Amino acid sequence: MSVMKEFTKGFYKENPVFRLALGLCPALAVSTSVENALGMGAAATFVLIGSNMVISILRKFIPAKVRIPCFIVIIASFVTIVELMMGAYLPELSKSLGIFIPLIVVNCVILGRAEAYASKHGIFLSVLDGIGMGLGFTFALVLLGAIREILGDGKLMGYMVFGPGFQPVLLMILAPGAFITLGLLMGYFNTLDDRRKRKLEKDASS
Repeated sequence: MSVMKEFTKGFYKENPVFRLALGLCPALAVSTSVENALGMGAAATFVLIGSNMVISILRKFIPAKVRIPCFIVIIASFVTIVELMMGAYLPELSKSLGIFIPLIVVNCVILGRAEAYASKHGIFLSVLDGIGMGLGFTFALVLLGAIREILGDGKLMGYMVFGPGFQPVLLMILAPGAFITLGLLMGYFNTLDDRRKRKLEKDASS
């Protein structure tokens, strides 16, 4: 696989949220606004890059029987760094994200990349995988957050999008709105895949 494909796979082909359906708990819980989505995405990306790099370096020294506990310890170390840094420099965002920052330790996206990729590849590709998957996760969160914030509050990053007469759809910033938005986006990406497959089959048969 080329370096570019390795980097971009997390945005669409293997997007953690829309394609692999991983990390849905924080994706649904914190995507009430773009600010929260960016904060969670940045935290998860930092942990992905750091844990992928360290696990790749230590992969030949970690016994297979205890690899999962070792991976969790490494991931937890980077999550602790994120939690302390965010609490020190971004206290409001830290308070808003709450328990979902420490819960990055058990995020399926992080542990999945450690087990499926970083433990089997070199440092460069593992870091590239962490960056790509982290940015893909962030993209999914921001897209969810933007739709929910615009429709549920009439604003985007604190700025009014619609006129004063707009009636916010409060459902969108509640839990049902998260599921509805995610389902529609997943359906959209599945439709794109179906169209692409049909086009490829048509081109191959012609």
